[in-house]
Amino acid sequence: MTTAPLAPVAQARSLLRLTTAYHQAKVLHSAVELGLFDLLADGPATVGEVKDRLRIVHPLAAEFLDALVALELLEADGDRYRNSPAAQSFLVSGASGYLGGSVLQHARKHYHVWAGLTTALLEGEAGSGAEAHGPEAYPHHYEDQDRARRIMAHFDTFSSFTAEELARRVDWSAYGSFVDVGGARGNLATRVALAHSHLHATVFDLPALAPLADELIRERGLEGRVRFHGGDFLTRPLPPADAVVTGHVLPDWPAPRRRELLARIHEALPSGGALVVYDLMTDPATSTAYEVLQRLNHGLIRGDSSSSGVEEYRAEIEEAGFRVRQAERIDNLLGDWLIVAVKS
Repeated sequence: MTTAPLAPVAQARSLLRLTTAYHQAKVLHSAVELGLFDLLADGPATVGEVKDRLRIVHPLAAEFLDALVALELLEADGDRYRNSPAAQSFLVSGASGYLGGSVLQHARKHYHVWAGLTTALLEGEAGSGAEAHGPEAYPHHYEDQDRARRIMAHFDTFSSFTAEELARRVDWSAYGSFVDVGGARGNLATRVALAHSHLHATVFDLPALAPLADELIRERGLEGRVRFHGGDFLTRPLPPADAVVTGHVLPDWPAPRRRELLARIHEALPSGGALVVYDLMTDPATSTAYEVLQRLNHGLIRGDSSSSGVEEYRAEIEEAGFRVRQAERIDNLLGDWLIVAVKS
């Protein structure tokens, strides 16, 4: 059975909506930047109250709020506006599922990177330019603690959901410890440790992140079970553990560096130790438009990243001396794939 083609006006309308999709993104970006959802977390407010408390002077304030209602981020009740359930759960600072850190990163960095997509395609340079060119730029980013905190909030948005999936899908019963290679400030490691009380974890990332990691570990009461190990995981020995977790790290590097890192992980693990990899892996049979665009986004932001398929990952992991035990798509924000392999 074939689907009837859209009428010309419907096709044109679809294209027009596509070319103006940024309207929706910028309305959300501005609402988070202004602190609107935090304001309404305490209760509904009128247009005038919102303008006064957020110092909005533009006469389009009402239209701005109505746009958020149309996007189901706010609800209108007479002349008052309140957060929708989704906004209350994910866009209010301090909420367990807070996405605002990622929204701000997209508003302040990614949006401008994408504005340079045409230039990047023509000139062969990452859209982020000198501001952040590939993974080598990470040490520079983390020198400023305020900037590092903003980047970590963005990373936490994604790793929170990933941690739930890893805690549920990986059989941790055979392992007492793991190292999260490139684990940022430890959001994923601490969440997995909280879900499995027998686990001890080490977060291995650049030394500049130590204060932020130590702060989070203390907040979650895990000083005795989770620690931060500062260093460059490409050159420094990996801390000993029964398992190694790594996510959104391998594509940062060309194939020779990836193979080198996988070999070093294999060498560091004991016999029977596990490698747990999660990442955006290409799979033409199941990839959605969102997932393809996310891979393009990562390439623009990270500069020299590469995109590998599930079978390519499997081959490189097996070449390093592992036996793949599990390969499946997980239900996180990016639709990552999870591969669990055991040292032969």
